[in-house]
Amino acid sequence: MPALGAVGRWEWENATAGAIAGFATVTALHPLDVVRTRFQVNDGRFSNLPSFKNTGHAIFSIARTEGLKGLYAGFYPAVLGSTVSWGLYFFFYSRAKHRYSKGSEEKLSPGLHLVSAAEAGAMVCLLTNPIWLVKTRLQLQNLLHKTRPYSGFYDAFRTILKEEGWLALYRGIGPGLLLVSHGAIQFTVYEEFRKVIVGLRCEEGKRSLHNGDKILNNVDYAVLGASSKLAAILLTYPYQVIRARLQQRPNIDGIPRYVDSWHVVKETARFEGLNGFYRGITSNLLKNLPAASITFVVYENVLKLLKRVRRTTEV
Repeated sequence: MPALGAVGRWEWENATAGAIAGFATVTALHPLDVVRTRFQVNDGRFSNLPSFKNTGHAIFSIARTEGLKGLYAGFYPAVLGSTVSWGLYFFFYSRAKHRYSKGSEEKLSPGLHLVSAAEAGAMVCLLTNPIWLVKTRLQLQNLLHKTRPYSGFYDAFRTILKEEGWLALYRGIGPGLLLVSHGAIQFTVYEEFRKVIVGLRCEEGKRSLHNGDKILNNVDYAVLGASSKLAAILLTYPYQVIRARLQQRPNIDGIPRYVDSWHVVKETARFEGLNGFYRGITSNLLKNLPAASITFVVYENVLKLLKRVRRTTEV
């Protein structure tokens, strides 16, 4: 079964490269993620919540009042979630692409890229939602002090199970599954733009399309990552706001702020209008555009390294 073994190694190379890329991204840009989450849940109806003028003011205010710990609130689940999510995403994505293309990626149409990315996103969402919920809770707990704060990731996980039951770990799964479209859009745009650039370079230099890894450089990967992320964010950001608001910790009496996704939509539209669905988008763009660039630069380079190592060991 040499072919199956080769496919398996290829999938695990993608998973390893994705996991390393996810870790590098979160480590570099986590404070902007904290700011974005706090913007997303601040609907302006609670006077005791801090009001931030912009992203810079938010970072300065959190650093002054909560220190470095505040800026890195929820860092452990963010690192765990991002590393696991990117690793699984690239694993499932490469597996789906190989299945749909029957071994030849050149046959994949934009539609099949979209289906592959959506399939990978749904699997990752179902497996990692509890991690993202805990991350959101930890990032928000310094805003309100009505309940005993979680001491860390494990304490938050255990307390949620004890006070709210295991279903609480899947709050926000609805908009989370809708956010599968985010990854699907991002990866489809990335793949299609990548093919365009490789095609143009090959045409100019009369090189083979199969040498795409040698044609593209780190600047190309960075631009591709950022542009594909921008398209995905602009089209799907409201889902992120809805999910963050659903994942807030219940009040001291155990009553959630929002009952379900439709409740979030109605209340946000009623009190904030369209702007409410885009709260925190500036900090989100500041975090995720460079994050996407870092992710794909690291991913592509780690993948090249793993391929070289494999070729060396096979000789």
